[in-house]
Amino acid sequence: MGFALSDMQLTSSAFTTGGAIPKRHTGEAEDVSPELTFSKVPEGTKGFAVICHDPDAPLLKEDKYGFVHWVLYNIPESVTKLDEGVSAHTAGNNDFGNTGYGGPMPPPGHGRHHYFFWVFALDEDLGLEPGLTQGQLLERIEPHVLGMNRLVGTYERS
Repeated sequence: MGFALSDMQLTSSAFTTGGAIPKRHTGEAEDVSPELTFSKVPEGTKGFAVICHDPDAPLLKEDKYGFVHWVLYNIPESVTKLDEGVSAHTAGNNDFGNTGYGGPMPPPGHGRHHYFFWVFALDEDLGLEPGLTQGQLLERIEPHVLGMNRLVGTYERS
């Protein structure tokens, strides 16, 4: 399938599409990942991967745009809900220089940013090693994507 939107859905009890991400899920507060639920999962799914990316962030490098807040993978097919503050599964590297979730925290006065939470349904349990970057993960999963979709939330620093 490659990278194309599918019928799979990604929702959260914390915010709706286009809605504001609550402060508790940001770097200005508790900095815990929001609850995420996957539905309309494609038949044959053997695992999932999740990323969160802010394309509104200033460029970091010539070959990269935006800011990566979360890379999570090796999520088994039986898991269709990630609880708030999830610590299970395999964490990749974010652009804060560590692993795990790092919530929204745009520069003061930078305006409203959009945070794209993506879920990917995969046709295999790939057993990927910890610490992959977003680019490395996308390269590795691309041939295995059965479906994908996104949930976009917003945040503006006070």
